[in-house]
Amino acid sequence: MRRAVAILLVVASSLVAGAAPARDQDQAGGDGQWTMPGKDYAATRYSGLSGITAANVGQLRPVWSFSTGVLGGHEGQPLVVNNTMYVVTPYPNVLYAFDLAQAGYPLRWKYRPDVNPASVGIACCDAINRGAFYADGKIVYNLLDGHTVAVDAATGQEVWKTQIADLSQGETTPMAPFVVGDRVFVGPSGGEFGIHGWLKALDLSTGRVVWTAYNEGPDSEVLARPGTFKTFYDRGSELGLTSWPAEAWKRAGVPVWGWLSYDPALDLVYFGTGNAAPYNPEQRPGDNKWASSVLARRPKDGALVWAYQFTPHENWDFDANAEMILADLTIGGRRRHVLVHFDKNGFAYTIDRASGEVLVAEPFTVVTWATRVDRATGRPVVDSTKLTGASRGNIQNICPSLEGGKSPASPASYSPRTGLFYVSTNNLCMNYQASRVTHIRGTPFIGATTPYQPGPGGHMGAFIAWDAATGRKVWEIREKYPVWSGSVATAGDVVFYGTLDGWFKAADARSGKVLWKFKVGSGVVGAP
Repeated sequence: MRRAVAILLVVASSLVAGAAPARDQDQAGGDGQWTMPGKDYAATRYSGLSGITAANVGQLRPVWSFSTGVLGGHEGQPLVVNNTMYVVTPYPNVLYAFDLAQAGYPLRWKYRPDVNPASVGIACCDAINRGAFYADGKIVYNLLDGHTVAVDAATGQEVWKTQIADLSQGETTPMAPFVVGDRVFVGPSGGEFGIHGWLKALDLSTGRVVWTAYNEGPDSEVLARPGTFKTFYDRGSELGLTSWPAEAWKRAGVPVWGWLSYDPALDLVYFGTGNAAPYNPEQRPGDNKWASSVLARRPKDGALVWAYQFTPHENWDFDANAEMILADLTIGGRRRHVLVHFDKNGFAYTIDRASGEVLVAEPFTVVTWATRVDRATGRPVVDSTKLTGASRGNIQNICPSLEGGKSPASPASYSPRTGLFYVSTNNLCMNYQASRVTHIRGTPFIGATTPYQPGPGGHMGAFIAWDAATGRKVWEIREKYPVWSGSVATAGDVVFYGTLDGWFKAADARSGKVLWKFKVGSGVVGAP
């Protein structure tokens, strides 16, 4: 039975820290604040609060809960700005503001937007919302029906509302916006509808669309400009056009529904792109750039600076929308400025974030579709027996499944204290039967059936700690079901995550020992 989801606040009475004054969003609001989905521009999801430790985490107890009255997955993490907590629900995308300075944390205000109910039938994979962003006194978030709104954080009054997507094309907008300076970045879902994927920048003050950059197609639309765009591995121009047959790029999918990060020193915004359409790869021969890729763009004008494709000619619905976590790591005796990405394809990548060079790429879960990633070319070495297509029949035992070695909707976290990344993973494999399909605008454009089965080992998921400098797993906590929650790492060397069988857990960030757990009454798919 599906139930309305409750927001749960868990504290230890001796550990509560007062909220710090909010700072500019480029400083992530400081400890005690949470102004953006990933906590900071680096998307570390790391809290500098150290009051909760391995020694006292067992004192945690629930002190408050609130039912939103909305069914479905609540994937967006709450924001905390000064003494107010902001929560966005799935459709109908209600925004709540709670006063954390008052006993009982009463509701300060509620904003209920007018959302087109037709969007629920179009949205792939549940009518969810991945959260909001606080900037310049506004809470900015997306509505499922293709609008972005800015709401006054103090009063709950709508400041502006902009249509960014087209439901008639199969575009919906569950992603969390991302703000850098006066730019608000937004993208669509719709890879299963054959949209023409894009990223847009809006003006934070007015909501006006400043620029639109497509993820595939001619250089003029991709904003891959001579003298600015340079990839580490691929050479030539018009790569987003020539790697597709005829005009297939116009209905290619390649959505942006995941997470963004930003390096102020390089002035680059990083984000991943989704699957190519349709799922039958025989209808789109070629590398299909830039599907299942990471793109680095300049925030002011959208210019593409570099791109790297994780899964060329994507055969298995291996979206690359998962977070790009920015860190400085010592690799081969040299300090490197990197981004770390755990892809649906089962490989964990450590990439130079200035150039797109792959420094480390190793499997973090069971992988059967490829044997390794060739560092010289940046390309996976594919097992040809796992290639899919309508003419190839039913391909068996492809690992991971199209749920991914990690779901992009389940963001990992990073602790600079331990140097480890904490990752929710799946242990699922699939059989893949592709079929020919015709594109009809605004309708599903899929072309495959993909039944799952558990992977080896008798478990369907795990929560792991990963050393991205060497590409190795440090510890794991095996779980009966796939782990679809995000995680938060803390300065107290405790990491938090949730499970599909309803447990909210705390683990020792160094050893992986489970220190505490609490039954929340519903499967956990959101980020703490």
